[in-house]
Amino acid sequence: MTATATRVLVLNSGSSSVKYQLLDMRDGARLAVGLVERIGEENSRLVHTPLATDGAKRETEGPIADHEAALKAVAAELAADGLGLDSPELAAIGHRVVHGGQEFTAPTVIDDAVLAEIERLVPVAPLHNPANITGIRTAQALRPDLPQVAVFDTAFHTTMPEYAARYAIDTETADAHRIRRYGFHGTSHAYVSRKTAELLGKDPSEVNVIVLHLGNGASASAVAGGRCVDTSMGLTPLEGLVMGTRSGDIDPAVTFHLKRVAGMDEDEVDVLLNKKSGLIGLCGDNDMREIRRRIDEGDERARLAFDVYIHRLKKYIGAYSAVLGRVDAVAFTAGVGENAAPVREAAIAGLEEMGMAVDASLNAVRSDEPRMISPDYARVAVAVVPTDEELEIAQQTYALVNA
Repeated sequence: MTATATRVLVLNSGSSSVKYQLLDMRDGARLAVGLVERIGEENSRLVHTPLATDGAKRETEGPIADHEAALKAVAAELAADGLGLDSPELAAIGHRVVHGGQEFTAPTVIDDAVLAEIERLVPVAPLHNPANITGIRTAQALRPDLPQVAVFDTAFHTTMPEYAARYAIDTETADAHRIRRYGFHGTSHAYVSRKTAELLGKDPSEVNVIVLHLGNGASASAVAGGRCVDTSMGLTPLEGLVMGTRSGDIDPAVTFHLKRVAGMDEDEVDVLLNKKSGLIGLCGDNDMREIRRRIDEGDERARLAFDVYIHRLKKYIGAYSAVLGRVDAVAFTAGVGENAAPVREAAIAGLEEMGMAVDASLNAVRSDEPRMISPDYARVAVAVVPTDEELEIAQQTYALVNA
């Protein structure tokens, strides 16, 4: 890496998509952002926005056979803007890797041993790690001389004490099959908890925060002095809060019941709980804006779905208040958390005895900046803190290769 290398390319490889951002780490500025979707189909689509130049979005459609072809197409778009992967200013490529197990507790430079361990974790992340691995291998082939860094969704949560990470099942069985609470959305929880401390004018080590990452996938975390001590997602991203299409917490015996009584097999139950449950299972919609519109029109199914969603959210706020003992702030983030004022209002309503309240006028403000929405008299700050997982991945990647 040269002294002038200050750029980091962040890659988030899904099973049929690649999201990417190129950032300049001198100031965190985005030079380009984009998305390749429907990889492997005839109608693949690449959307590229060169923010370093005119910022005019470019879209192309046509068959993109695989991830290698996708990344080559991305490289061509970047090169057209003078931002090519062969630039001496590119310091590293940072990869979002969903599952790092107990093995990876920090960003890690990828070598053969690291890649082999990520592969060994595929059984506990069959939907995510294989795509992450494909993205890594493709990027390595394009720039074998460049540091490739894995930043793990699970890493921030590896500070959980053993009593929070353990499930109460037979220890030998759990250990043999790596069954424990890992947690996800870790880059978001790390970034938002740190930004919340900044908003309070304090060092992260001085602040206890409940972070509510509410998107189509949703998770909560209890962060004490900058360290995660509990989180809602578990072995997989299915556990915890009610989500767009995922059930969240459910009696495990429901799965046995569905097999015995409904004749459903494992795959059918998996699809039900991951893709046909949550908000979409309750009311047929997983877009909170549409649900609120239906509620305003008197739709009772939408109202019930919203109430179930909020009830689960309140339970976790209460539980994590107990886990932390002292709460300095509750931070809402991600698509729903940042934009759905009714969700924030309903989640905090009735928690005044816990020192939490929302100011209606502050809550109604729309902004891309971190902001307080609690009244001055509230003992616990309530904040909206836009997340930036790509910047977090880039910062961790750049810090590692410059260490």
